[in-house]
Amino acid sequence: MTSVSVSYEVRRQLNTMRTVSGHKSVNMLLEDLIRAHKMARMRGELDTLQAHLQRVADVNVDHLVSRLNMAPFEV
Repeated sequence: MTSVSVSYEVRRQLNTMRTVSGHKSVNMLLEDLIRAHKMARMRGELDTLQAHLQRVADVNVDHLVSRLNMAPFEV
């Protein structure tokens, strides 16, 4: 068990989750839960990045170049 102080009920629930999921220790269970949480967050970030890239890909380049040619500074 990790060095974090937890109540008897939490320890009981963690041990139940450990036995149901087939992990050898609570530490391994917690590592897998943390890994799964991080992967879910990364997938969310990846979806956001893909949406941003799609918006960039949809930019009309000719229109952008013509707008840049009207800029008051040299491009």
